[in-house]
Amino acid sequence: MLDLKNALMLSDKGYSDLKKAIAACTLTNVSLMIPFIITIQIFAELLKPAMGQEISWTHLWLLFGLGIIGAILVFMASKYDYGKTYVASYTESESMRINVAEHIRKLPMSFFNSKDLSELTTNLMGDCATSEHVLSHIVPQLIAHAISIILICALLAAFDWRLALTVFITVPIAFLMIVLSRKIQKSLSEKHVESKLQASDQVQEYLEGIKVIKSCRLEGSSFSALDKALHLMMKMSIKMELIFGIFITGAQLVVQAGIGLTVFAGTYLLTGGKIEFIPLLMFFVIVVRIYGPILTELTLLPELLYMQTSTRRMRTLFTTPIMEGDAEKLINKYDIEFENVSFSYSGDLSPEEAVIKDVNISIPAAGVTALVGPSGSGKSTISKLIARFWDVNRGVVKIGGIDVRTLDPEHLMSYMSFVFQDVVLFSDTVYNNIRIGNLDATREQVMEAARAACCDEFVNCLPDGYETLLGENGSTLSGGERQRISIARALLKNAPIVLLDEATASLDPENEVLIQRAISKLIDGKTVIVIAHRLRTVAGADKIIVLDQGRAVEEGTHDELMAQKGLYERLYTIQQQSLGWSV
Repeated sequence: MLDLKNALMLSDKGYSDLKKAIAACTLTNVSLMIPFIITIQIFAELLKPAMGQEISWTHLWLLFGLGIIGAILVFMASKYDYGKTYVASYTESESMRINVAEHIRKLPMSFFNSKDLSELTTNLMGDCATSEHVLSHIVPQLIAHAISIILICALLAAFDWRLALTVFITVPIAFLMIVLSRKIQKSLSEKHVESKLQASDQVQEYLEGIKVIKSCRLEGSSFSALDKALHLMMKMSIKMELIFGIFITGAQLVVQAGIGLTVFAGTYLLTGGKIEFIPLLMFFVIVVRIYGPILTELTLLPELLYMQTSTRRMRTLFTTPIMEGDAEKLINKYDIEFENVSFSYSGDLSPEEAVIKDVNISIPAAGVTALVGPSGSGKSTISKLIARFWDVNRGVVKIGGIDVRTLDPEHLMSYMSFVFQDVVLFSDTVYNNIRIGNLDATREQVMEAARAACCDEFVNCLPDGYETLLGENGSTLSGGERQRISIARALLKNAPIVLLDEATASLDPENEVLIQRAISKLIDGKTVIVIAHRLRTVAGADKIIVLDQGRAVEEGTHDELMAQKGLYERLYTIQQQSLGWSV
């Protein structure tokens, strides 16, 4: 049973519930034999006149009463079975989904570079749903039926071991047919899962790019990848169902052959005077009853083999190491140091792959430091290394003298607020989207942060104000409005370190003024790292670090860098000249 726990990836509670579910299913199966035993007794009583005996009505009424009691027992056993099987499996599935989500949340960002969103969605929903169905509809019933068959056949053997053998013999043969075909089924399952993932990828890409598809009229052969992926999934689904159906139907025919064997053997024994009619009738009734659930389980058994593909992918996910660290260590100083830091997203530090190359920079506390440079110079990567979205490949990043790799990522995040160019909003109310910055904040604190971020102006024009439900990722708001909500979120968090990544890059002049006013309140007294392409917006920074091709090539104030006549001066001059450009 321990292998079953590992195979199904169950928690200790889930494994305990599974054992209770098996016991409950076995109890239900045994209780369902009560009506059949009473029915046989009634037939035996009603057939007495044919054998020259009188019917005992007292005995019939007694059997009728026992039948009512039996029905009550079956109901109680079924109710207990439902609670221990279905409710427990759905609870375990919920726990599994939460564990998957929690594990994904703790994984390093490098993991998501190698995984598609559709695959992680499949892990979270599809694989867990498969596990849920197997736990609720297959494993408990399958094991319980096996136990019930053995128990019932052992009891039947007390009447006649030969007939008991004819009832039982076809069952292991049928299951053996399914087990022996597992390699073929496993191969088909893997191909089917792969086709589903490919289709999911293409559907996601299609939906995310629907604006481009409509505007560029990408139709027919221009977007054939989706059609091919869906056609492949259909083809693999049909092939899998066909092959599985052949094995299942063959196994079901073998099981049902047990009915014919029992009838043939029973008739032979009856005509030879080696068995009485009533025991034979009992065998005939029981054999029909006992095979029904088995035929159903044989239909579902391939899903147990199909689940192995899902659990293998889930196991790979859970064995991916999470980012760990000390969650108790306090940061008392907020200066940031990069010491001989080199980094590559692929892990390869060759000149062609390295994004950051031997960087040594210091970011003073309680000041504004700007990171500037050409596109691809490593500005955003520097901010992500500070936040420990990735770990450096070489060197060390320190905050207040503490290596960030020694800190728990979530603990580290409590010291930082972020305002990105691409704002992520959830399909929830405006109020709840701001409150994400600090879930312990009072309503007054949330509203104060919203006012400070200049949100009142547009939120009060919404149908339900701060209780207005936003569309997916705030699609009903403009870029500036979404940015102000993001700043309100950061204000509410009130973290000592603030990272601003192109926060005003794509805003119109009116919104830019409002955003800059909100940012001024956000960064007051904080350690601020600003990433900007428009150099005029950071000319007043306390310190400017110029990056080029992954290296820190210049640093100083605006005036100092302009006097050096280096890269910064050249970029600033080009941008100033471009301000006079017009159509």
